[in-house]
Amino acid sequence: MNLTIISFLFFSTFYTINQTMNKVVVGSSVPEFSLLDQHGGVFDMNVVMGKKNLVIFFYPQDDSPGCTKEACYFRDQFEIFREADAMIIGISGQSVESHRKFAEKYHLSYTLLSDAGNHIRHLFGVPTNLFGMLPGRVSYVVDKTGKVVFIFNSQLNVTRHVEEALAILKKLP
Repeated sequence: MNLTIISFLFFSTFYTINQTMNKVVVGSSVPEFSLLDQHGGVFDMNVVMGKKNLVIFFYPQDDSPGCTKEACYFRDQFEIFREADAMIIGISGQSVESHRKFAEKYHLSYTLLSDAGNHIRHLFGVPTNLFGMLPGRVSYVVDKTGKVVFIFNSQLNVTRHVEEALAILKKLP
């Protein structure tokens, strides 16, 4: 085997192991992190932890058809989430400016976080699709104790992310 193949195999194995080690699962504590929101302010997970239930959804890209449909459906159900004492947090790798424009264009009233470099996406262990070319779409419901109580992973069923999250929130104390 030549050195390139050996290096690739080593990196692939390390990357797979590293992805598995970082994966957030039901029962995990939500990781602590800070990111910039669509207004350029710092969002610190420690500040909201324990105060509200959280719905954290990772989405591939601002203004794409599926992501827009998902984001707008979260927007349309915002009051129901608020009644469930839940905060909605959308995370993708686009810039603060991209998130600001996306939120303004579609009147999104919840937090969008800029994960430049996809560090938080990797921290959660969000998988990719299409042979690593497309960032995954995964939603996490976190209770007020900071525990992940539900995970929904679907690239194509974009509105089910909202429906599944609401169904779980209704069951929480």
